[in-house]
Amino acid sequence: MIATASFDHSLLEDRFTIVPRLDRPSTYKDNQYQGSTDQWENDMNKTTTLYVGNLSFYTTEEQLYELFSKAGEIKRIIMGLSRNTKTPCGFCFVEYYTHENALECMKYVNGTKLDERIIRTDLDPGFKEGRQFGRGRSGGQVRDEYRQEYDEARGGWGHMRAKQEEERKRQQEESYEAIATVPAGAELQINSRLGHASPSHDGPY
Repeated sequence: MIATASFDHSLLEDRFTIVPRLDRPSTYKDNQYQGSTDQWENDMNKTTTLYVGNLSFYTTEEQLYELFSKAGEIKRIIMGLSRNTKTPCGFCFVEYYTHENALECMKYVNGTKLDERIIRTDLDPGFKEGRQFGRGRSGGQVRDEYRQEYDEARGGWGHMRAKQEEERKRQQEESYEAIATVPAGAELQINSRLGHASPSHDGPY
C-alpha cells in the first residue's frame, strides 16, 4: 500500500490569494480616536458603522438609504456637514443593526457609483456626536482644503485654490479697470482705426 500525505488546501488558498477580501477595512486610524490599539481593534471587530466618503455635496439622505439598504437594514444615517454652513460636505456615517451587514456593505457597495462618483466605504469604530462636522479650516473636509482641480459636485475649487482664484480676479480687476472717460481726441483716433466715419466738420477744411 502506498501512503498518501494529507494536505490542507486552505493553507494553499491563503498563501496564493491574489484578490484581497473586499470586506477588509483599510489601515487608516482616526487620529482623534481616544483609546488603545487593542480597543481600536476590538471596536472594529464588532462595529456596525461605516464611514462613507467621496460623496457629491448634492447627494441626498434618501439616495443613501436606497443604495445602502441593499446590504441590510439601516439603523440611521448621519450626514457629514460643513462646520460653518451646516450643509453637506461630501461624507456620511451609515449605521446598520449588525456587524455582518456592515461587512456585506463593504463587499457589495464599496466602489460603486452614486451621483456619478465612485464612493468609498470603510469600517468605523462608531459615531460620536461632533464627528458629523468637517475638520478643515474652512469648515469642510480637510481633503477639500488642498484640492487643486475644479470639482462641481464638491463645491467647485478646493478652499486654498478658491482663495487664489479670488485674489487673481481681484488683481485683474485692479489692473484692467475700465476707463470711465475717454481723453479728448482719443475717440476720433479710435473710430478711424475701426473704419468708422469721422465726424463732419463745419467749414471747407
